[in-house]
Amino acid sequence: MFKRQILLLAAALLCGIPATHAQLKIGKRTINVTKAVQAASDVVTAVTLSDDDIARMSHESVEWMDAHNPIDEGEYDARLKRLTAGITEVDGLALNFKVYYVIDINAFACGDGSIRVFSSLMDIMDDDELMAIIGHEIGHVVHHDTKDAMKNAYLASAARNAAGAAGGTVGRLSESQLGEVATAFMDARFSQKQEYEADDYGFSFSVKHGFSPYGMASSLNKLVELSNGEKASAIEKMFSSHPDSAKRAARMKEKADRYTAENK
Repeated sequence: MFKRQILLLAAALLCGIPATHAQLKIGKRTINVTKAVQAASDVVTAVTLSDDDIARMSHESVEWMDAHNPIDEGEYDARLKRLTAGITEVDGLALNFKVYYVIDINAFACGDGSIRVFSSLMDIMDDDELMAIIGHEIGHVVHHDTKDAMKNAYLASAARNAAGAAGGTVGRLSESQLGEVATAFMDARFSQKQEYEADDYGFSFSVKHGFSPYGMASSLNKLVELSNGEKASAIEKMFSSHPDSAKRAARMKEKADRYTAENK
């Protein structure tokens, strides 16, 4: 599709057709060159996003999500602050934590250092399990997985709406574009390799901060159990974005066993 859009632009220019008015007919389809060129431009921009572009988009997307979700300032927030006290940065990136008071069971971390935990996740996880999950999500940031997820989220939005790009830079996104990027980011799926690496980071994160080495395995096992129970609908998004949880739980259990044996 991308190559076709570039060819359409070339054809329009070679034929002397102003791109602002060009329409080309291929088979039974009429193609608006203006829209095709704009979409092609946005695809190029998405692929070549700078770190600054992604950091700014991440920050804007988190601001949008914060504005569209109720933020807890009560018991959930107090618990999260207690658990994360002293955890202020990772690899030079300042971290900030908030709780969304929602029924979905989920958590995410964004490339700007924002960590968002859903209250319903906190309801079902003990402290060790919760911190392992938080460490797992931070691992996606450290390994730049969230950077790629944000780039892909912008790419998906650009492909649908031709989100604006001018002079090789990404302009501030509109309210609707931010919503689409945020939704696409939340629906991001990581590869098995990325998930395993994030699990390892979550394990190390837990141990480093004084939590149980079994927290990662236990949290993954709990996701598996809940996916087959009465909370299946609430956990659907988180479980679907964390494939092979049973295998990963077994792997983390073995790692915790080795760590415990070596540190008796």
